[in-house]
Amino acid sequence: MDDVAVGPLDLAARVDDALAVQALAFGLSQDEVAVRRHIVLRHLGCRGARALGATTPEGHLVGFVYGMPNDRAHWWSTVVEPYLRSEHLDHWLDDSFVITELHVHPAYQGRGIGRALITRITDEAAEPRSILSAIDVESPARGLYRSLGYIDIARRVLFPSAPTPYAVMGAPLPLIRP
Repeated sequence: MDDVAVGPLDLAARVDDALAVQALAFGLSQDEVAVRRHIVLRHLGCRGARALGATTPEGHLVGFVYGMPNDRAHWWSTVVEPYLRSEHLDHWLDDSFVITELHVHPAYQGRGIGRALITRITDEAAEPRSILSAIDVESPARGLYRSLGYIDIARRVLFPSAPTPYAVMGAPLPLIRP
C-alpha cells in the first residue's frame, strides 16, 4: 500500500472514476453502471454522507468507500428490515453508520487498501456501530469484514434488483485492528 494514499474523496466529481473501479471489481455492465451513477449521486445528498478514495501518486483512483448514517426510510433499510426483524435484530438499523459501497481495483486487491478505507471511514463515524451488505458467499470481502469484527446479522437477503442473495453484517465501532 506504500504507493497508494487514502484520503477524502470528492465522489461527485469523481463518480465516473469510482464506478469504473466498481465495474471492474464487481463485474458490472455499462447499463448497471449508468443506474448506479444516479444512485451514488442521490446518496451524496443524504445527511452525513462521506467518501474516501485510494489514489496512486499519479492521481489514479484505485479504490473507494462511501457511507452515511443509516436512515430507516432509505430503500436499503426498508429491504433489509424484515430480515433483521425476523431475527429480532432490527435495532442494528438505528444509530449505525452504513457502508454503502467499498471497492478496490482488482490489480490493487490484497494490499490492505480495503481495510484502510473501511477502518478510516468508520473511525470518523459518530455512531456506535456499522452495518453493510455483501454477496452471501464466502469471499475475500466477507473475510475482511469478519476480521474487522463484522458478524452476519441476516443471511439470504434478496434485493429486488440483484439475482444473488446478500448477507447483512454488523460490527461495533471502532472496528477490530489486527
